[in-house]
Amino acid sequence: MAGPTEAELQSAGLRFTQSGPIGEITLCTPERRNTQSPAMWRALAALGRTMPTDIRVVIVRSEGRSFSAGLDRSMLKGPGSPQDAADDETLTGLLDGSDVTIARTIREYQDGFMFLRDSNFISIAAVQGHAVGAGFQLALACDLRIVADDAIFCMKEPALGLVPDLTGLAPLVRQVGYGRALEICVRARDVGATEALSLGLAHSVVPVSDLDIEAQAMAHSLLQADTAAAREVKQLVQSAEVVNLEHQRQLEAAAQTRLLRALAATADGSDRRF
Repeated sequence: MAGPTEAELQSAGLRFTQSGPIGEITLCTPERRNTQSPAMWRALAALGRTMPTDIRVVIVRSEGRSFSAGLDRSMLKGPGSPQDAADDETLTGLLDGSDVTIARTIREYQDGFMFLRDSNFISIAAVQGHAVGAGFQLALACDLRIVADDAIFCMKEPALGLVPDLTGLAPLVRQVGYGRALEICVRARDVGATEALSLGLAHSVVPVSDLDIEAQAMAHSLLQADTAAAREVKQLVQSAEVVNLEHQRQLEAAAQTRLLRALAATADGSDRRF
């Protein structure tokens, strides 16, 4: 299956590059503060479905001063309204469909975030400036978050009469707990870099000028792990959040069995790392 072309990604405000086992997804409309649209979500989903199999780390980053200022407000306008984004899907148009159609469409949008949980690679969000609404949820979709000292997270949807629906709530609750997640969302308040670090939302905070360097350093450090073991560990960490202990211990035993057999089969002692 062919992935989206460079032109298709560009029209959706994205760029994808690969350097060996490291892939970079860049939001590249800094003039619009990297706001997001259905076209972007669909392009992300298509990219996720066709991610090269040799990719082991994916960095999600943005150009300009903001990671992403959230939803492109043109989506809230009616059909035929002037739009800055090259996207025809609007909230009014979405409401023309049945409830089933609306829910199905939202699930399609969510696919642009869900693929970042794929166990074939580890995803890193490199966040600077504002990460608002969909921007916050895109960062939360990643496994790890490195943030600049000017980063500001905000779940803005409740202030607009909406809910966060792009799969960001589950990781937010896991990171900060039920009460804090509820408070952050309902108050739609800003969470700065220092608080994000203390809450576990950020894994490190660095000066803006060092953000890309730090993300690359993290990516290369992750490449030191054994390929198969890294995949198994990600799957096990994900399952540990949702299954009971008895089921988890069975999954761990099965994973270890697979790895032990793979090691035993490597009779020549060749290195199976990235």
